[in-house]
Amino acid sequence: MGDFLAEYYVWTKFLHVISVISWMAGLFYLPRLFVYHAEEVGSGNGTDLLFQTMERRLLRAIMNPAMIATWVFGLALVFTPGIVDWSMVWPWTKAASVIAMTWFHHWLGLRRKDFAEGQNRLAGRRYRMMNEVPTLLMLVIVASVIVKF
Repeated sequence: MGDFLAEYYVWTKFLHVISVISWMAGLFYLPRLFVYHAEEVGSGNGTDLLFQTMERRLLRAIMNPAMIATWVFGLALVFTPGIVDWSMVWPWTKAASVIAMTWFHHWLGLRRKDFAEGQNRLAGRRYRMMNEVPTLLMLVIVASVIVKF
């Protein structure tokens, strides 16, 4: 298995980066949709249904597959011989940040269900603040991988 992963390392890394970019785009955009949904759209009207459709499609058609692909290709990189030195700090900070990013993804999924059920309780300001979470996690992840502290 190690030989296979080593042979396709560059392609695995390519697919991992593309997956991460797609996932991050959704993690940045969905909370922004929630801001507008919470602040500008009432419940049970045509615009509410339009926002629900956009949010559902973004989560299910883009974000979920991108998150899964990110994990699959990321784990393939982890298991590629010679790529990760677990005696260093950076793989642990990256792993913790990816787990936190995954938690945030699922938190967004729960908030989408709240909107779909007409039970959103959070204000646009809260979604604006939460919109900074993926940025902070991205900074830790990229610094971990590039600087390798």
